[in-house]
Amino acid sequence: MSDIIEPSRLTFRQRLLAGERLLGSFIKTPTSHSVEILGDIGFDFVVIDEEHAPFDRATIDVAVLAARAAATAALVRVSSEATILSALDCGADGILVPHVANVAKAKSVAAASRYRNGTRGYSPSGRSGRYGGDVLWPYINRSDRRVTTIAMIEDPSALEEIDAIVAVDGIDGFFVGRGDLTLALNAKSSSSAELTSAVERVTTAAKAVGKPVMVMTGAREEGDSFAAMGATAFILSSDQGFIRKAGMQMLQAFRS
Repeated sequence: MSDIIEPSRLTFRQRLLAGERLLGSFIKTPTSHSVEILGDIGFDFVVIDEEHAPFDRATIDVAVLAARAAATAALVRVSSEATILSALDCGADGILVPHVANVAKAKSVAAASRYRNGTRGYSPSGRSGRYGGDVLWPYINRSDRRVTTIAMIEDPSALEEIDAIVAVDGIDGFFVGRGDLTLALNAKSSSSAELTSAVERVTTAAKAVGKPVMVMTGAREEGDSFAAMGATAFILSSDQGFIRKAGMQMLQAFRS
């Protein structure tokens, strides 16, 4: 059987690497509905949060399917390097890997998410391989072209090695984890000067090698400041965050 014919629209990886302004949300609830809703209203991507939410392989599989139905890209923030394979076999467009604190970790993550020059285990029997419909080498080439590997920079040691980390081949982009950095740096808040400096340090290093940076922000003004530094992809909140904010606004409107 011939290889799958890819649609003409650009993949998430192509859009990210091209520097498009991309807007996404974390998904904290293990259900398809929030993914479909956010895709339907126009979000470019969702990040299924295995690290901090109750997702397992089965619920990740459903969420990825929902993302495909809603024509939005599905990334998975994996709980550890060990779950990269299952997320990609489910058909995720990419992964966010926590605590990439040094060059050795970055190289290991890059290898785990690639077939060629990597260590990703081969099986086309899942969604990523069209349930056995894809043939060997065309499938491998297509997977390596479309999978997006994003390293999360959220440790002080990573900031110290950032120039070497961003240069690692196979890492496509970087997410600045301001939450963990705030704790590690004992900063007052994630918007304090040392955190802003950390974002700028990462964006400067990434820009030097032509790689994109993603940040999380809940305010347009803050997002604009990060964009001025060079960030191009933004996680705006989470499905639960949107529910909480809208629910509070509605409740307060009626109680007043």
